[in-house]
Amino acid sequence: MLDFARFDGASRYIADPDLTAAVNAAVALERPLLVKGEPGTGKTMLAYAVAEALGMPLITWHIKSTTKAVEGLYTYDVVQRLNDARFGDGDVSDIRRYIRYGPMGQAFASEQRVVLLIDEIDKADLEFPNDLLRELDEMRFTIPELDETVEARFRPVTLITSNAEKELPDAFLRRCVFHYIAFPDRDRLSQIVSVHHPELDEQLVKAALDRFYALRKLDGMRKKPSTSELLDWLIVLARAGVDVDRIRGSMPFLGVLLKQEDDLELLASRRRRGM
Repeated sequence: MLDFARFDGASRYIADPDLTAAVNAAVALERPLLVKGEPGTGKTMLAYAVAEALGMPLITWHIKSTTKAVEGLYTYDVVQRLNDARFGDGDVSDIRRYIRYGPMGQAFASEQRVVLLIDEIDKADLEFPNDLLRELDEMRFTIPELDETVEARFRPVTLITSNAEKELPDAFLRRCVFHYIAFPDRDRLSQIVSVHHPELDEQLVKAALDRFYALRKLDGMRKKPSTSELLDWLIVLARAGVDVDRIRGSMPFLGVLLKQEDDLELLASRRRRGM
């Protein structure tokens, strides 16, 4: 087994003890870490922080609804080969020229241990996680066009994120270490703000946090504002020179925080009723 590499947070990422313990358990067990949580809680940025802290390159695979598992391993550019055969550009008998490693393939073929991020796995179809099981277990895959097997020299530190849009298969879950990133409490969010924007006025931050958490407590919201949206809002407030009393009263630049028309109408309705 490789020497145990330990994650204790990074320069711009505040991780609580439970999260650091989950990362270190996944590293020690050499299993993927599945991270869930509402959008904006730092799931994706965790991979960047782990790569920074462990001194490893980061390879990212951002999943879309149309993504197929094999694309993470390799692609065979048959169209380019046909074009080359038609127009006489290069040796088309050398199939290797038309094989391109995907993110998982790059991680497996790497000459050093890397961090592999599989981001928003729940965006893909239901069979997508199951299609990755064998490769994640065995850390190898076959390229039939070359009759070759690519086997990982080093197991990548694999982080998988999910927004819980779909349930993931039990067989897939059994192979992962799991952690749910809860929305940060006020003290931790204050630390996050301080790390990202240490220059901000304390009174402005305090007033903004008061309004931010009050907004998140409103019943009936379709999309509660996230940490990343708070950070954006604070920058807008500071650059616009907004007075602290105005933040406490009218909450300017709401479009930075709220992204649903229904939520804006909900807040306006509460204000009309003096709530």
